[in-house]
Amino acid sequence: MPCGHDDEYQTLPHPVTAKARNYRSGETPVHSHPRAQLIYAGSGVMRVETEVGCWVVPPVRGVWIPANTMHRVIMLGSVEMRTLYIRPDAIPDLPDTCCLLEVSPLLRALIFALLEEPLAYDRAGRGGQIAALALNEMRFLKIPALHLPMPTGQRLQRMCQELIANPDSHETLESLADQHATSSRTLARQFQRETGMSFSQWRQQARLVEALGHLANNVPVTLVAQKLGYQSASAFTAMFRRALGVEPRRYFSGEPTTQAE
Repeated sequence: MPCGHDDEYQTLPHPVTAKARNYRSGETPVHSHPRAQLIYAGSGVMRVETEVGCWVVPPVRGVWIPANTMHRVIMLGSVEMRTLYIRPDAIPDLPDTCCLLEVSPLLRALIFALLEEPLAYDRAGRGGQIAALALNEMRFLKIPALHLPMPTGQRLQRMCQELIANPDSHETLESLADQHATSSRTLARQFQRETGMSFSQWRQQARLVEALGHLANNVPVTLVAQKLGYQSASAFTAMFRRALGVEPRRYFSGEPTTQAE
């Protein structure tokens, strides 16, 4: 469902427009925009879903969504959503697929500063200078590796949705293959071909995405570990540190991580 073209955020000639909206919880319908979009949370946590993957968005990060990409946003509690809508030709060298971005303190400040300006800000005045700085800063943003790719085949999609809905599941590749009347070798090849990951890598990634939503809402690490099916908080913490380069309690601190690509 594309947004209406009478939406000034999309139709103004300005290279970037900024929008603020607050949510208690809930989700948006599936939709798209003629402009590219940087979705950022001033506070709270969101999950952004597209046909090819999903991303958890805490305040220290944002999701880049190219123009005309169908997506929906799920609010994991109260969220102060802050969005930049960017004309496709304004930053031609940014990714052409959805991805997480590390939002620097400077860009966060520029987003809030642009929100203080009128929607149709003076392009030759303060608003125009803020917008130009924001666009320039986006060229230097880091892209974290964590995201959850979704398969293209319907059978594997249903299987993955079940695993997302039950992150504490201890199903093995062999047991899933039996349930779907196929061999584990065939299923393993399908996972690799359709997601670019092995089954174990994909399931760990799914658990990490689920964990981030809980951790960002201050759920204790011990309870998060239980929700994900880990026998101990230390086992969960060790997996989290290996994958993301930082302990769970420090992930949302805004400190740099040593996460490997």
